[in-house]
Amino acid sequence: MTHVPLLQVTGLNKRFGGLQATDRVDLQVAAGEIHALIGPNGAGKTTLVAQIAGQLASDSGTVHFDGSDITRMATHLRARRGLVRSFQVTRLFKSMTVLEHLALALQAAGGRTFSAWRPVRADTALFGRAEGLLARLGLADKSGWGIEQLSHGEQRALEVGMALAGSPKLVLLDEPLAGMGLQESEAMSSLIDGLRGEVAVLLIEHDVDAVFRLADTVSVLVNGHVVASGRPEDVRRDSAVVDAYLGTGQEAQ
Repeated sequence: MTHVPLLQVTGLNKRFGGLQATDRVDLQVAAGEIHALIGPNGAGKTTLVAQIAGQLASDSGTVHFDGSDITRMATHLRARRGLVRSFQVTRLFKSMTVLEHLALALQAAGGRTFSAWRPVRADTALFGRAEGLLARLGLADKSGWGIEQLSHGEQRALEVGMALAGSPKLVLLDEPLAGMGLQESEAMSSLIDGLRGEVAVLLIEHDVDAVFRLADTVSVLVNGHVVASGRPEDVRRDSAVVDAYLGTGQEAQ
């Protein structure tokens, strides 16, 4: 029986004028795995994720998700199928509490209208689910806080929680550890690690140490092209990866 990956990217290309941002990218993500996408600055990682999420149209190539061709599908339709993205820069609302953010995300995932906020506040089942998700994020004691009261790491955790609200099959995380101290980084790593086997994660991250601790599979993008993909211990020793990061013939550390 042939294994069909949850996400199958084949020959994906995107050019901006004279810049080939992604170049014949082939990528597979299995259901439930943590798959890290790493590479030097300017390698095309964020462009690739935007193509997968549907925010950026590809010049050529295909994207298949959960057995369907979604190459030309709108972003919101991909999200309904279970492919969601968390962004590098937090996108939260200053006027809403932590709990209200998750309740709103759960409401959206359920396909309900945004026409009136008051009925949503009265929906005890909705807020009960939001409180359960808050506990998983380690934010249960901050449910009534405003966004500006949260630390940077807590805001990033909340954004990941909003992405998880719709019970997705694949979450695209763009540098979730960026700008964090050691304690916050460990908390976020633990949150991501806890998703293994439940939801697939495609993780863009510059913290290579965290990548090799977390990932089941690592793919390396250089100049828009995947130069290596496989188990972390194999990718770490790959000569193309060593050259891309160090250029010294040493293993990537």
